[in-house]
Amino acid sequence: MALATTGGADIVPRILLGLAVVLLLAKLGGELFERVGQPAVLGELLAGIAIGNAHVFGLTTFDFLRDEATFSVLAEIGVVLLLFEVGLESNVKEMLGVGPMALAVAVIGVIVPSVLGFGAAVLFYPEESFYAHLFVGTILCATSVGITARVLKDLGRLDQRESKIILGAAVIDDVLGLVTLATVTGMIAAADSGRSMGAGAIVAIVGKAAGFLLVSVLVGLWLSPRLFRLATYLRSKGLLLTLSLSFCFLLAFAAHEFGLAPIVGSFTAGLILEEGHYRELARREAMNLHHALQPIAAFLVPVFFVLMGLRVDVRVFADPSVLGFAAVLTAAAIVGKQACSAAVWERGLDRILVGIGMVPRGEVGLIFAGIGATLILSGHAVVTPPIFSAAVIMVIVTTLVTPPLLKWRFSAKRSVSR
Repeated sequence: MALATTGGADIVPRILLGLAVVLLLAKLGGELFERVGQPAVLGELLAGIAIGNAHVFGLTTFDFLRDEATFSVLAEIGVVLLLFEVGLESNVKEMLGVGPMALAVAVIGVIVPSVLGFGAAVLFYPEESFYAHLFVGTILCATSVGITARVLKDLGRLDQRESKIILGAAVIDDVLGLVTLATVTGMIAAADSGRSMGAGAIVAIVGKAAGFLLVSVLVGLWLSPRLFRLATYLRSKGLLLTLSLSFCFLLAFAAHEFGLAPIVGSFTAGLILEEGHYRELARREAMNLHHALQPIAAFLVPVFFVLMGLRVDVRVFADPSVLGFAAVLTAAAIVGKQACSAAVWERGLDRILVGIGMVPRGEVGLIFAGIGATLILSGHAVVTPPIFSAAVIMVIVTTLVTPPLLKWRFSAKRSVSR
């Protein structure tokens, strides 16, 4: 069989070698960070930074991965699966049941960081376009529900009132963040094609994103249980995983066709699928959907985070302004989420604790930054390498500080209650 070639050189063997190194280093990096009580995603990200900057020591073997289309496709599929898993961690009933307080926390947690991020970008990069400044604000609006949930679970605090508000708000935050992302990317696409964006057009984009989510959820909640019920009449093995992935990829494709990011569709697919829809099929196959997805996610998701690391050029940090921007951006990210405490009006609750729980950007912040790096306006990337690198530092710091801060705040709360 002939191997695919690029520029006269066999690309498949190089991709295979690249994947072997990437997966191994990502796993080792993740293991190291988990041993010190930090999310594995940070180790995977730093593994990518190490690989991508090995040229400093004269090693350029894997530089091609940074712009290799095949590697990028694998990373894109990985992030689609990641958002599918995030969606599976919650469901529509939980979102509707968290109450107005969690909704208020989420709304403030989107608006305030976005405004602060926009201001920081204007201050440090006034020469960049309005849309670049706007996208920096969009990156800051995200919250990593996966990382927050993991920390609260490890601390054994999932049953506390503050934890429920944090998780409910984080899920709503993700939905609002995705709508914001869809709106801003739509504005950038219109600007790049020379079309003006009035208030009506912006409202139309927001309406399209919200409409897609609403219609997808309503149709999906009706279709999903019936689809899995029909599957029980088939005798093939692996139907639960196959149908779930097909459902995820179909909605990701539909989101793209609707002018939205595919991750909006995959997150929606995870949000729709509930255990009750496929319980009978899962019982017959003796399979748990979360466990079935793990081997595939373990292969593809690290590729995305390593690719994000590959795109960080450490040479940009020789410019003090980049480090200054990273510091201000990180401060804006933390302060912006602390503003969420203003929405906690129930007496006896720890407002600061809720704000801390909303701080980590984790994988969601990286996804937003990565999308910005691929968007083109007037011939160059909306999120330039210096801005992207500063955003990665912000993601790392906000993710690193959250576990110890949550642990400290819960301990302080327990001491006061005694």
